[in-house]
Parts: sequence; structure tokens; C-alpha cells
Amino acid sequence: MIVIKNGLIKTMAGEDIENGQIIIEEGKIKAVGTDLEIPEDAEIIDAKGCLVTPGLIDGHCHIGMWEEGIGFEGADGNEDTEPITPQLRAIDAINPMDQGFQDAIEGGVTAAVTGPGSANVVGGTFLAMKTYGRRVDDMVIKDPVAMKIAFGENPKRVYEEQHKSPVTRMAIAALLRETLYEAKQYKEDLDAAEEEPDKKPDFDLKLEALLPVMRREIPLKAHAHRADDIFTALRIAKEFDLDITLDHCTEGHLIAEELKEADKPCLIGPTFGSRVKYELKNKSFETPKILFDAGIKIAIITDSNVIPIQHIPMCAGMAVKAGLPEEEAWKAITINPAEIAGIADRVGSIEAGKDADIAIFKGNPLLDVDYETVMTIIDGKVVYKNDKIAI
Repeated sequence: MIVIKNGLIKTMAGEDIENGQIIIEEGKIKAVGTDLEIPEDAEIIDAKGCLVTPGLIDGHCHIGMWEEGIGFEGADGNEDTEPITPQLRAIDAINPMDQGFQDAIEGGVTAAVTGPGSANVVGGTFLAMKTYGRRVDDMVIKDPVAMKIAFGENPKRVYEEQHKSPVTRMAIAALLRETLYEAKQYKEDLDAAEEEPDKKPDFDLKLEALLPVMRREIPLKAHAHRADDIFTALRIAKEFDLDITLDHCTEGHLIAEELKEADKPCLIGPTFGSRVKYELKNKSFETPKILFDAGIKIAIITDSNVIPIQHIPMCAGMAVKAGLPEEEAWKAITINPAEIAGIADRVGSIEAGKDADIAIFKGNPLLDVDYETVMTIIDGKVVYKNDKIAI
């Protein structure tokens, strides 16, 4: 049993708790509050002068898919040999021994939603996972959480270089529609086969992978930067009555009114860095504020390795500087991505019954350049301790 005491606890489930206490037992949060009854045999972590938060969550990244410090040998995020690959699963490419996971826990990031890149129109499934472990199967929170699709420059560029379709936005949309029509028919045939077995279609791995999407068990996860691509993603999701999240959403601030009407979550980023392609020309740290003001649920993402995952607090802090309320910035890297990914029953806030995934900071990582991660706890285990800071 572990007890964290004397810190300022940001529960993300209500008011902050001054000089609060958290009791951890068997990997779960047993109790949170003040003046709790502390067992005599508990291991005490005195967080006096520290900020205690839920473990941070990156709602869209590629950690473990492109390994740190190497090239082709560790690049496993894009199977850019055909544009429709829903059968691909992130779990089969992730290397939990990669340095990126150590970077994550040293930054207080305890969970990540990670998966394929955006070379393909349909890229495969994302999963949600803890950032500590040796075997990815044991780190999974939920698999799958979403099906990756992509619009705009990336699939255009990849397949133009190969002199094959799609090389236009029309072809991207057409290929996606064709695939979804096939998946819809496949699902209908399987449903009909429950009453009439002779109608059962031949097994198709690609279409099987799309069944959770067609059944609205998981959303499409749409890579879309430009406003027109965002609208195409929404148009197609509406045509097929599918759930969808809008990832990157770089020009979301230009169409906030329409996005409010659509009422779909927006995962914003990577905003830090150069405008390396045309569809990023309007990117701005004001986007989270504008979309929040419009009443849209937002998350702030790194798209790691684009921005190193441990710098997700910096990205949230830059959004605060641009006008996003600090509390909303905290939500955008904790409870909001957990809710969007469908894992908020386990992570994203400090509440009794949830996984004991907790970060302890000296200073405020959203506001202070010189903050330090003091300790990171995942499933009730201290997985990182900063030896420079006594606690």
C-alpha cells in the first residue's frame, strides 16, 4: 500500500485538494481526500510543495511505431504499399523497449493512444496503452480504440510518388467510400447469415477489421488538417452514420461554428514547430481556445515523434498562453483524451477505483519552464523517480 500526502492534488474530477491524500492499494486508487485513515504499514510519499496530477495522456501519437534514433529499421508506422489497410494493428508494431517510453514516464505521461501514420487512406487500428512495461500485450488499456483514416497532402504525396491512385482529394474520398460500402454490405450479409447461414460471406480480413467501425463500437480517427478535408471527413462519416474524431484539426479555429454543429471531439496538434507543408499554414496555438469557447471537447496532442511526447505539458502551456483557461488545458491532456478514447473508467482523473496512474511535479508543467517531474506512478508502481529531488 502507498499513501501520497501533503501535495496539491488536481483530481480532474472536481476541485483541487490542498494538502490532500491518496491511498493506493493493489494498483488502484482506494481513496482520495483529506484526513484519511492511513494504515500503519503504508509506504509514505510526502509530496509537500508538489503538484500531484493524474498521469498525463496523449490522445494521438505514434510512440513505439517510429523508434527513436534509428531509420528504416524502426519505422513501422506506414505500410505505404497500398492505400487501404484496415487490417493492420498497431499492437503488432510497437516496441515497448524504445527510448520514447522512458521519455514518456520521465515526463509524467502514463498513457498514450498510438497507431499507424497517415500515408494510407485507411491505415489500421490505434490502441490505448500504458507507457511502462516490457510486453505490449500487458500494457494495453483498450484495443482497438479507433480506425485511422487520412485526408489531404500525406496520402496524395505518398501515392503520387508511386504513380498510383490516390493522387487527388477526390480519389481519397472515393476510395474511402468504396471501402465503407463494402464493409457495410459485409456487415449486412453477416447479420443476415444469423437467420440464413447460406448467406454468410467469405471471410475478408480487411472487412472484418472494419466491423467495429460499422457497428459504432469504435470511431474513425481522421487525420485532417485543412478545413475542406475536415468537412470531407464529416461528410463521409455522416453518409455512413459512423462515429468520428477530428485529429490535428489545424484549421479548426476557422470553422468553429460548423464544428460545434457537428459535435465531434477535436484532437489538436502538433502545433509546436515549423509549417513544414502547405496545409499547416494556418496553424495556431489559439485553436484550442477558440474551439473550447465554441463548446467543443478538445484534447491537445504531440503526434509524437513529431513533438517528443514528454513535452505535451509545454504544448498545453502554449495554449494557455494563447488564451485557453489553465484548467481546460489540464483537461486536454488528462480526462478529455481518456473520455475520447473510451478509457475514462480507468484513467484520466484521480478517483477511487481508477488505475493508480499519477504524476508528481515540482512546479507547474504548464506554466513553469523550470518544472521537474518528481515521480511517475503507473498501476500503483513507482516507475520513475527523479534522484535530483528529495521527496
